[in-house]
Amino acid sequence: MHPVVEEVTDTLRRRSRVSRRAYLERCRRAFDDTPPKRTLSCGNLAHGYAACSETEKQLIGGMSAPNIGIISAYNDMLSAHQPLADYPAAVKALALECGATAQVASGVPAMCDGVTQGQPGMELSLFSRDVVAMATAIGLSHNLFDAALCLGICDKIVPGMLIGALQFGHLPTAFIGSGPMASGIPNKQKAAVRQAYAAGTADEAALLAVESASYHSAGTCTFYGTANTNQVMMEVLGLQLPGSSFLHPDDPLRPALTRRTVEELVRPGAVTSGRRLCDVLTEASLVNAVVAILATGGSTNHTLHLVAIAHAAGIDLTWEDMDELSRIVPLLARVYPNGSADINDFQTAGGTAFVVRELRSGGLLNEDVVTLLGAGLDAYGHKPSLDAGDKLQWTAAVSESRRLDVLRPVTDPFSPEGGLRSLGGNLGHCVIKISAVEEAHQVVRAPCRVFDSQEALKAAFEAGELDRDVVAVVRFQGPGANGMPELHKMTPYLGVLQDRGFKVALVTDGRMSGASGKVPAAIHLSPEGIEGGPISRLQDGDVIELDAHRGRLDVLLSAEQLAARAEATPAPSGLSLGRGLFDVFRRNVSKSTCGASVFGATAEAATHSE
Repeated sequence: MHPVVEEVTDTLRRRSRVSRRAYLERCRRAFDDTPPKRTLSCGNLAHGYAACSETEKQLIGGMSAPNIGIISAYNDMLSAHQPLADYPAAVKALALECGATAQVASGVPAMCDGVTQGQPGMELSLFSRDVVAMATAIGLSHNLFDAALCLGICDKIVPGMLIGALQFGHLPTAFIGSGPMASGIPNKQKAAVRQAYAAGTADEAALLAVESASYHSAGTCTFYGTANTNQVMMEVLGLQLPGSSFLHPDDPLRPALTRRTVEELVRPGAVTSGRRLCDVLTEASLVNAVVAILATGGSTNHTLHLVAIAHAAGIDLTWEDMDELSRIVPLLARVYPNGSADINDFQTAGGTAFVVRELRSGGLLNEDVVTLLGAGLDAYGHKPSLDAGDKLQWTAAVSESRRLDVLRPVTDPFSPEGGLRSLGGNLGHCVIKISAVEEAHQVVRAPCRVFDSQEALKAAFEAGELDRDVVAVVRFQGPGANGMPELHKMTPYLGVLQDRGFKVALVTDGRMSGASGKVPAAIHLSPEGIEGGPISRLQDGDVIELDAHRGRLDVLLSAEQLAARAEATPAPSGLSLGRGLFDVFRRNVSKSTCGASVFGATAEAATHSE
């Protein structure tokens, strides 16, 4: 075991001792005091299975057969979730074959960040994670269920489902995604047309054509953004079957993997043998998920999601833990935006199985974990296949990469570190992902230009006001201000400036997420502008130094100069499209460092009081 992985895991256990013990005690009491189905009255049961078949009624009412609660994020607006339409019926049929039952416990909202990108609806995106968590909890709260199966894949949906399911950590829990769509136009070509459009050398027809050629059919978007990072996270956590994440929606292995997932959930003794959700998601497995995300150059959104998930399980994970791990975890993958390949190339090269095998060989994963398949990670270094009798098996070890330009061994990585940095300084605390940022751009010192919106930056770019070395500061984009929308609208403009030879960086209290790319971006800055953070006192022309090597972000002003300035305030939004319903979220959300969650606000207060 690598000493840093061991040290971070042990530190996490010590730091979380009180809160983790309390969480596990809640799980124990939930099972002992309210065992699934057994405390329900006859009227409760009758309501719960009224629409079931007679066979299902007998099984549920007899109390001895497991009943799976399905939480589905299906809708046919999200390409990744459209294939989930048929899964509930399949799961119900498979459960009956196993002498068990399954019911759809609830549907949860499934927001497409691609549709809302740069639009007012994006202000609801991060908060949708907490809504999904609550909707998951509402479904499972009927207490009809001996296990939970979550059907979801995209950005805030999987973390939200997991946070909600952790309230029912006494139940065995599994996840199933849908897989990526077939590869379309290369991501590099798409990015080039986006930049050409930003520069005024491509029109809307060309832009729409390239976007439609990229996002073209059912399945997950093929770049390595938050949705696909979710899949790596869930697989390495042990909550998704090994090798299942990046199979095409129509892959013939999928029915067999679904069957095995159901079989594991209803396996006799799944609760007593230590395969409950609270047994699977531990400090050790959480560190494994962080390591895998770092090794593959995953989404910066997970610096928020992992902290929020950890808090839900009574674990006090921090950005400093991730930074410490990042410095010793090698970068093994190059997938867009951290390369030109897409997620299908990643799968062909060896996929998650290769990554797990290499990380294990380097002593970078905790082995003392439990997964859907039992103790240890052995199966997770293998790919699934069907034997001569169409029985699912994991026998083929992925011993070498089929494409060294996409996946490399731990002995010859793309970089000796994962590329995530926690930055500190007189502007606050933030993170930066540098795995796609060239060395020459990892330190930027330049006068800043301050904006209160993406639209204002776009207007300044189009007016030629940014053709110089510049640190673009975009404030009032944090969770308390406007829900912390992703700020991809600015990416092409900043990329054009960098291509023109200027030193360029972004500093914001907002998000960039999985598409963080070649421009250095100090994001999730806390405290945010709306709560009087130093970013609210910045003025045009202040010199800012971003140094990813030293982990620093500073404005070159004295503490006295900065404190003497008045705080800027944002202009009223005036937008609706549902935004008004989320005022209570904005008023009660925790800091980015605590996961930017309405549940994290409670965890933050509890942590500080211990």
